[in-house]
Amino acid sequence: MPFCLLVLLGLAGCVAEPPVTTTSTTVTRETVTTGPARTVGREILVTEAPPPVRVETRTVAPGPGYVWTSGYWRWTGARYEWVPGSWIARPRTTAVWVAGHWERRPGGWVWIAGHWQ
Repeated sequence: MPFCLLVLLGLAGCVAEPPVTTTSTTVTRETVTTGPARTVGREILVTEAPPPVRVETRTVAPGPGYVWTSGYWRWTGARYEWVPGSWIARPRTTAVWVAGHWERRPGGWVWIAGHWQ
């Protein structure tokens, strides 16, 4: 009996360790800049490349003076989320929509928001 007890106690330390899992962390860096018009821009550097842009079907414009804004991948802080395209009213007849896009920067990608010119 004592021998069996020693064997059992010896085997108690032979428990297999759980497998090691690794996680990937995406680091974001926020840079706040101010321009001459006192506007505040916000840049978030995302180390993970955005997925390919989805092909979307445009619906019929709701009326004259509307411009289609294509869908894009938005960074949520943890992952990319698709934002579908939509129609927006042109603020003035000469306004031109500049589409938002992801721009490659050292260390990752930065979202450049769409805007009127």
